[in-house]
Amino acid sequence: MCGRFTQERPTSELAEIFEAEDRVLAPGNRFNVAPTDEAAVVVQREDQRALTAFRWGLIPHWADSASVGSRMFNARAETLSTSPAFRAALKKRRCLVPVDSFYEWRRDGKARQPFRVVRTDGRPLALAGLWAGWRDPETEEVRRTFTIVTTGPNDLIRPIHNRMPVVVPPEAWDRWLDPTLPDPGELNGLLVPAEVGVLALYPVSRAVNDVRNDGPGLILPLEEPPTLLGEPTEDP
Repeated sequence: MCGRFTQERPTSELAEIFEAEDRVLAPGNRFNVAPTDEAAVVVQREDQRALTAFRWGLIPHWADSASVGSRMFNARAETLSTSPAFRAALKKRRCLVPVDSFYEWRRDGKARQPFRVVRTDGRPLALAGLWAGWRDPETEEVRRTFTIVTTGPNDLIRPIHNRMPVVVPPEAWDRWLDPTLPDPGELNGLLVPAEVGVLALYPVSRAVNDVRNDGPGLILPLEEPPTLLGEPTEDP
């Protein structure tokens, strides 16, 4: 799954990396982004690519209540094309979620030990996302929200968790974002675990477990890595 991530770089830098217009103008320095938070995403509309801020937790256009979004922060790659919540977004509303790292958890006895996952080359990760617009029936306000697509784990993540976010390689960014792609089935080859060697991970403070905590101390490696016990955590 993907339940937390970091956006440490300023959006001006992300916009340059993804060749997008910066519509967020945020300083970054976010070390514990959680579902229901606003976060920067990259979207493509015709010939315009923009970095904008959407709420994490997709609310389908047909939803009766915004509360649906709190359960839809991840979308399983295996069922995207059949899920009523995600199949419309898969066709024309795909996005990239630029992150400096994401967290995964492993049960260590009765506790949950977080691990930080990063690219080995230090560049940001582009996570596969879907977005939707939802009109609040009470206020008529249109809310734009997103979800992160997950797949099975690679060999690095497997001892920690049984799911991981889909990482879109730079050479496939254009194709993933293209809203005119006639057949979304062409994207199935991207919905796979990241190649071995692309990612690295290390344990971090359990302070990450509380969404109220933030700051650069959360991404520092533990001086004494924990002993891992039990089975990998199961999640969407």
